[in-house]
Amino acid sequence: MSKINPVAGSFRDPGGQVFLKNNRVFRTVTKVAADDFDFVEKSGLVAKLEGRGQIVSSKKVSKTVFGSKIPNLHTVLEHEKIPFISYPYEWPVQQLRKAAILQLDIMLLGLKHGVTLSDASAYNFQFIGSRPVLIDRLSLVPYVEGEIWVGYRQFCEQFLFPLILAATFNFPYHSWYRGELGGIPLASMAKLIPFSKRFSPGVFKHVILQNLFQTKGQGLAKGDSAEGLKKIKLKREIFQANLESMKKLISKLKLGSKAASEWQNYDVDHSYDSEEEKAKIAFIQAFAKKTKPEILWDLGCNTGAYSEAAITAGAGYVVGFDSDLGALAKACQRAEKFNHPLLPLYMNLGNVSPNQGWNQAEREGMAGRGPAGGLLALALVHHLAIAGNIPLSQVIDWLVRMAPTGVIEFVPKNDDMVKSLLALREDIFSDYTADDFEKYLGARAKIVKKLVCSKSGRTLYWYKI
Repeated sequence: MSKINPVAGSFRDPGGQVFLKNNRVFRTVTKVAADDFDFVEKSGLVAKLEGRGQIVSSKKVSKTVFGSKIPNLHTVLEHEKIPFISYPYEWPVQQLRKAAILQLDIMLLGLKHGVTLSDASAYNFQFIGSRPVLIDRLSLVPYVEGEIWVGYRQFCEQFLFPLILAATFNFPYHSWYRGELGGIPLASMAKLIPFSKRFSPGVFKHVILQNLFQTKGQGLAKGDSAEGLKKIKLKREIFQANLESMKKLISKLKLGSKAASEWQNYDVDHSYDSEEEKAKIAFIQAFAKKTKPEILWDLGCNTGAYSEAAITAGAGYVVGFDSDLGALAKACQRAEKFNHPLLPLYMNLGNVSPNQGWNQAEREGMAGRGPAGGLLALALVHHLAIAGNIPLSQVIDWLVRMAPTGVIEFVPKNDDMVKSLLALREDIFSDYTADDFEKYLGARAKIVKKLVCSKSGRTLYWYKI
């Protein structure tokens, strides 16, 4: 029989792994985790979390589902399939806070059922639209009376520290987080804190003191001292109070800059009038109504206005990508307010998430999570081709590979936005013309329809491979 390989990011837990088969998601539970799994299931916690939509739904299926034998198998679960896998370093800060609070809520509820979480990894969570869900069933384990919060430091590095960086320093931590898959290291975080910020919310207790104890503990965690540390007990009431205190802290952090970001008002402050805007939306909706993509990628989604237009016309689920945190904050608000199947993510489209982690496969890059069913690339090409110095032909080739059909906007040089990009530099972009754009796109796909949507000559191209 053919060998069954687990999902690349699911290899560390001997208690079970995740497998994909025929577009279905399965999780094995081995005999190593059998007792813990059975205890948690009988506790009633999972059923309650499923009822609240806080954990990925699952059902038991036959152990023979793979068609070959898996050693020491106890149970096989089939999970609800997450529409798009994303990672903490791609989540806007508002989404990171939601996932952090959900983890704390699950732990607080779990204590009432005699259950806790074995770790505090942010990678145990995914988003379905604006809703976070726990995806790692095996991280739920029996609570042992008197145990300390073993995932405290991990929670700080993967949740609290990035949130403090955003709230206290207005610091865009995403690229750092992507480079440090384990989150923002405690020692590095402590070095960043100036004296004037040491008593900011959460900083002194969770950064300064924790780093001090960690530094001293490194010299103590040997021999008898290490055994002494293992014997530390924490009353359940104190454990619960610590979780509630952390939740209160994270809930009150003021996220987002008071000053507007560069593009967060672009949906109301752009270079075309209301009639042109209506024509642009109508074009996008006609595309979405005709193609009905199950998953649409909106590259340069801004505040999600065009994502919303596509959803209302027939797109099943939209993943939006942008690097403007102010615009993404508005997109998150839009998704939550109207309960749209929209997942806004942070992404520098000139330097997208790569394959990384162990064996360069643990966290999948952007391209590996596609192709999408459909694509929107509005007001994006000039940023990549002119601001990013990427040849126009390569930009189009990259976009077309993302989805078999989509809408791409070309913004000509006489448009105010392009003029601003060229204002302080030499124009070396001889092939950045509408004719060349059509030539490059036409060589890779069929141009189904096009629309000039502004006085400056902005043009929408509906393509199909």
